[in-house]
Amino acid sequence: MAFHHFRLCLFLSFLIFLGMASAQLSTNFYSSSCPNALSTIKSAVNSAINNEARMGASLLRLHFHDCFVNGCDGSILLDDTSNFTGEKTAGPNLNSVRGFDVVDTIKSQVESACPGVVSCADILAVAARDSVVALGGPSWTVRLGRRDSTTASLNTANSDIPAPTLNLSGLISSFSNKGFSANEMVALSGSHTIGQARCTTFRARIYNETNIDASFQSSLQANCPSSGGDNNLSPLDTQSPTTFDNAYFTNLVNNKGLLHSDQELFNGGSTDSQVNTYRTRSTTFFTDFANAMVKMGNLSPLTGTNGEIRTNCRKTN
Repeated sequence: MAFHHFRLCLFLSFLIFLGMASAQLSTNFYSSSCPNALSTIKSAVNSAINNEARMGASLLRLHFHDCFVNGCDGSILLDDTSNFTGEKTAGPNLNSVRGFDVVDTIKSQVESACPGVVSCADILAVAARDSVVALGGPSWTVRLGRRDSTTASLNTANSDIPAPTLNLSGLISSFSNKGFSANEMVALSGSHTIGQARCTTFRARIYNETNIDASFQSSLQANCPSSGGDNNLSPLDTQSPTTFDNAYFTNLVNNKGLLHSDQELFNGGSTDSQVNTYRTRSTTFFTDFANAMVKMGNLSPLTGTNGEIRTNCRKTN
């Protein structure tokens, strides 16, 4: 009897282990079910970036804005339906997030190779890594096996994605709510070494703030009037806007942060020393950024039988 009880306990332990295992992401998730998935995504990302270098930043941002809203589940890609309002019209995303057509192209190519296997959430995670690499940044091993959500949350997108107007304590809290340290927040902010921002997101900084380089300020004001021109773009890193490097941190030390939230990282506060470290040691920044990206990609994924594998990233099956 005791032996049977032991066998039952062993079997139950095994089932619990299986359940835990199914909730974990793995680096070789598609190795047999879709062996060409990663190379297909990479070539499509490289093609999109060759066509428009800015797209690398846009794809990286899609993954970030996806993961910060109920986890990395592809919810940002869903269009509005009669049942729910998606996240595309949330304040941080409206007239701002882009790259949906590139994701559609990648998805259709992957579907042709392996129908119904590779999730949209995983495509975003891989495309973010491939974008950083294509623009000269670090690589990391993307863990895979995320599944796609069947709904989205406009309210959570409005509340959980950090705003460009946040001060340092607000930034630290926003990232801390997702399990990130202040150092990891600074590393992830380094993604602003690529990409562009709209005039409406930095107008208050360039007209009202004093911790800004004067020539930098006037050049920005020439492109971003005090009223109108909301969608006029300026690079987040004027030195090398399409190269993933550590110039962003040099800009901050020189009071050339574009967004208020950028300059808050170097403004006499607790993160100044981290900014200085990244400014002088790009390899440290690259290592910390890659590790933080792996951690971000692990935010509350749907795995096992949760969620679905969407056929079209814009709508549920």
